[in-house]
Amino acid sequence: MRNVGLTIAWIAGIVYASIPSFWLAIHPFAERWRSRKGKVYPIIGGVWLALIVVIGAATWRRREVTLYSTPWSLVVAAMLFGAGIYTYRSIGSDFGGDRLIGRSEVQPEQYEQRLITTGMHSRMRHPIYLAHLCMLTAWTVGSGLLVLFALWCFAIVTGVFMIRTEDAELEKRFGEEFREYRKRVPVIGL
Repeated sequence: MRNVGLTIAWIAGIVYASIPSFWLAIHPFAERWRSRKGKVYPIIGGVWLALIVVIGAATWRRREVTLYSTPWSLVVAAMLFGAGIYTYRSIGSDFGGDRLIGRSEVQPEQYEQRLITTGMHSRMRHPIYLAHLCMLTAWTVGSGLLVLFALWCFAIVTGVFMIRTEDAELEKRFGEEFREYRKRVPVIGL
């Protein structure tokens, strides 16, 4: 039973750790994606799936190596998991699924172009990334898996670059409105 739990944690960790890289495939290349004719999401989704497979293959041999095993880690994990769920729910319906997967960036002619500055976005510019980080940290701390600690570091590093590229893309798309928003609202905060 423990091995099943570690495997689930490993898979969830791979998915959450790859999210910043997924966005690095979108934001710096948003104009290129916009200029493509036809459907771009099969390509973008394929890139993300390939990244998940590569990370899985790279971590496969060490997927059950733990740094610790204590039931107390599950308490901390549950709190982080709860914080992630709370943050996802607090983002609100005005953000929407199309923004969540980047359709408004890649297909602006088909999806509403509006800078979201209400709800949690009025207190931090990237609450979704905070929620993703809470979830990845929950899986990492709860499992004690060595590879998840490494993937957590990978997600932090790629996340910093991803946030910078997203802010640059938002500034290009929304101009002064985004610059004013960036002045008054921190990247991630509470």
